[in-house]
Amino acid sequence: MERQIPKNVRQIGNVSDSPKIYVEDYVDTFFSQLCEKCGEKGNEPVGAFLIGDIQQGGEEDYVYIYGAVRMHGLKVSGNEYVIDEDTWKHAYEDCKQFFEDGEMLGWFVAQPGVPLMPEPSTVKLHKKSFPKKNTVFVMKDPMEKDETYYVHKMNDLMEIGGHYTYYEKNPCMQNYMIANRKKNGAVSSETVEDRAAQDFRDLVRKRSERQKKKKAGSLMYAASACLLLVLIIMGVSMINSFDRMKSVQDTLDTLAGTSDTVETQEAASGAVTAVTPEEETGAADNAPANSADAQASQSGEETESPGAEDASDSSGETDSSGSAGQALRVTEGNGSDGVYVVEEGDTLAIISMKMYGDVTHVDAICRMNGITDGNLIYVGQKLLLP
Repeated sequence: MERQIPKNVRQIGNVSDSPKIYVEDYVDTFFSQLCEKCGEKGNEPVGAFLIGDIQQGGEEDYVYIYGAVRMHGLKVSGNEYVIDEDTWKHAYEDCKQFFEDGEMLGWFVAQPGVPLMPEPSTVKLHKKSFPKKNTVFVMKDPMEKDETYYVHKMNDLMEIGGHYTYYEKNPCMQNYMIANRKKNGAVSSETVEDRAAQDFRDLVRKRSERQKKKKAGSLMYAASACLLLVLIIMGVSMINSFDRMKSVQDTLDTLAGTSDTVETQEAASGAVTAVTPEEETGAADNAPANSADAQASQSGEETESPGAEDASDSSGETDSSGSAGQALRVTEGNGSDGVYVVEEGDTLAIISMKMYGDVTHVDAICRMNGITDGNLIYVGQKLLLP
């Protein structure tokens, strides 16, 4: 699995060389603990196997060292280091127990008074034990605390100018250090000799806490803003609904007042009858003849014809009901039930002409249906007719 390049790192030395080496902070602490153990043994060396993985990038190779297990039988013969089979056996067991997916990709040696430069025999041992490219060999002076990193490349151990120490959760190395602190002679894994590393870790922890608090605050702000927006929308909707209901009520009240007024005319016998559209039409047709009879009666020829009185009354009724006739809508087809369904090509003016014979009812239709813009009607929309 490809590993992401660590973000929380501390550069040590010149890191321009290849490959890039990343050493986890617990491993670096373990090296320091081994150096203390080395000082108790005089000039005897102490060693450890490095555990991690090697990854190849596009233009760069990366070596990640996230674990280390101590060599329990590192020996010296003259100037040569000797790693016997028993030492390898113990190392494989520790690696399997604490670093199940780890790979041993190098080794670490600390010995007082030895130059930090590998002997030819050391190079030979490394090439035999770790033949893979980019495996690592680390030498550290336990007294001066100086250290040098070497990488196996170009069929030799080449010195690397610097590396990175990175900081992240490392339960495997932590568990190994706790389980073997008595055997290794090391203190608890949480005791970090590098004060700067401890401070850096504390800084990373505080920064993470601040980011969590900031994220929680942002979520609360977003939730509050959404709630406020919903309340505003609900308020506007309620106001619009109230205004529309009030407009409809006013229109219904107006219709109720006008529908109760029935135009009547007095019949010749003195009875009162309702005027129908047919009678109005007939009265309008007979108006000229009745006018002539009226002129004749004025000239002295008194005519008491009931038909003349009816015609005169009908003529008067036609004048008085001229405006009322405009308020009568069609009794059949679309709109006959008081609801008009908008058809293709309709406008409010056209609907007013269809229903009432003029365009004076546009405003009443708008108020009846809560329409603020008369141009915003659509095909299939149902309109209440005033």
